[in-house]
Amino acid sequence: MSLIGTPAPSFTLTDNARQKVSLESLLGKQVVLMFYPAAFTGVCEKEACTFRDSMSELNGLNATVLGISVDSPFANNAFAAKNTLNFPLLSDVARDVTRAYGVELHDFAGIAGFTVCKRAVFVVNAAGVVSYEWVGANPGIEPDYDAVKAALG
Repeated sequence: MSLIGTPAPSFTLTDNARQKVSLESLLGKQVVLMFYPAAFTGVCEKEACTFRDSMSELNGLNATVLGISVDSPFANNAFAAKNTLNFPLLSDVARDVTRAYGVELHDFAGIAGFTVCKRAVFVVNAAGVVSYEWVGANPGIEPDYDAVKAALG
């Protein structure tokens, strides 16, 4: 079920600096929600670094990027430090946000019971409505970064 055109599910999560971040606090800006399966995996690292390298362009489009995974704030902090990431990584350890956005990936990497986020990108407009959605069918496939930028522009 697509979330496009609906109010974005609200959340407050802990970031990699162990600070609370709520989606509501960013109303008035566009927000790119980058769901990723697991820190320190190759495709997740490439995706995070691509967003990092696009940050000035995204900021110019009045956009903020938030990474979301089920990893702990400690793992996310190490991942952010290793890759010099310039945006917060939020920990959805209870998987509530992952469920609310419909991006659960069960039995990740063949590990029974291990549920992570699918690789997915949502753009939430300044009014808090989902205006773009991409959910990867395969966690090894990156999003179309140009399409994300077009959705912001």
